[in-house]
Formats: sequence, C-alpha cells, structure tokens
Amino acid sequence: MATVTFRDESATGRPLDEFTLPGLPARISARELVRLRVREEVARHNAEPGSRFRGLVRPGAAETELNGRRIDWERQADLAERAFQRNGFLLLVGERQIEDLAETVDLAADPVVSFVKLVPLVGG
Repeated sequence: MATVTFRDESATGRPLDEFTLPGLPARISARELVRLRVREEVARHNAEPGSRFRGLVRPGAAETELNGRRIDWERQADLAERAFQRNGFLLLVGERQIEDLAETVDLAADPVVSFVKLVPLVGG
C-alpha cells in the first residue's frame, strides 16, 4: 500500500492545493487514480456543507442548483476523465507525464501525483 500526495499546480508551476491519501494500491491505472482523487475531494466537500468546492473539476451551475451543495463524485470523475482527454490538465506521477488513462503507474516508486491545470475546468 502507498501513501500518495495529490498536488494541484498552475500552468506556471505555482502550487494551488495539496492533500495526502494513505492506503492506495502500489500499482494502479491512471484512470483509477484520477477517479480516486475526485472521489476523495468530493467526499471532503460533501462532509462540510456550505464550503466552497475546491476540486479538479468544478461542477456546473445546473448541478449545484439541482443538488444544493451536495456534489455527485461519479459525475465529477467522468468530467475529469473528459477534461484529461481534452488536455484540460496534465497528469504527472513523479517527474513523468501520463498520456493515457489506461497507463499503469507505480505509486510506491513515485508517491507524488501532480495535476497541472491548463485551462479553467468549469463543468469539465
């Protein structure tokens, strides 16, 4: 099992946010890694009603209105996958850029995962 640090950075390399998640498998697909990250950040948001959502992909206004402040992690994860495929963010594991969500990453060797936001990700 690996303890992983998820880090958000701007396109210029400026740190935006960071959190650590223990107990992840040592080897995992990039897709599963993105979905785990989104599930965790949505769970943290939903546990604190009224807080501003600070995640990889912000929900659209329609979802916020329909669900109040509660956010659906699976919808957010789907949006994050589509954003990755459209180059909305870069995914780095250690110093290596991940180019395909099907790629397997070794979190035991590189426990820092960086999400470099390239464009505003409202609604994916």
